[in-house]
Amino acid sequence: MQWLAMITMLIDHLGYAFFSDERYLRIIGRIAFPIYCYLLVVGYRHTRNVNKYMTRLLIIALVSQFPFMFAFNIENLNVVFTLLIGLLLIMLLDRIPTKLFPLSIVLAAGFSAIAELLHTDYGAYGILLILIYRYVPGYMMVLAHFALTVIFVLAGHMSLIQIYSIFSTLLITAGTELRPDVRLIAPPRWLWRAFYPAHLAIIAIMVQGSAYGYFNL
Repeated sequence: MQWLAMITMLIDHLGYAFFSDERYLRIIGRIAFPIYCYLLVVGYRHTRNVNKYMTRLLIIALVSQFPFMFAFNIENLNVVFTLLIGLLLIMLLDRIPTKLFPLSIVLAAGFSAIAELLHTDYGAYGILLILIYRYVPGYMMVLAHFALTVIFVLAGHMSLIQIYSIFSTLLITAGTELRPDVRLIAPPRWLWRAFYPAHLAIIAIMVQGSAYGYFNL
């Protein structure tokens, strides 16, 4: 699953930066983000030190921000900030007793609003998708993901092609996901952690170089 997330994200970002007319590249790219949300939840469940896990995410988010901005010429916060906010939320929700369920709703709404106010990539949609992977069981995840996407598309906050992201949840619920203990198949940790900022930096150099006439793209 990690390889699939990285490859489809790279395809998506190359399509966004250099091949905006090739819609199929963006469609393929819809697979990536849900997998990252799911793997965030898996990482949270299996980490021995959630504070270190959160610190790593924060470092990746900070290191990636300028490459993200220059690669796509936008001022939003990159998607790792969305994942970080989602991680903080599920950490808090797991500590709230069941009898205080209304407080959980308030927190979920509040953190979703924070993601929107900070203009993180995917915003509230990303936060709610993380909650789906954390708390919705089995194939109900597919229905929940589909409903969430339809709501955001109809509200005008998402492109219609986001519907294709449902395929990621179908893969996950079908049991084909990469398990954290399958080390022979998983990418090296350094590659998994460095891939996001590194590929953004390369794209940023190419985009900015093209803008100044150093590359003919």
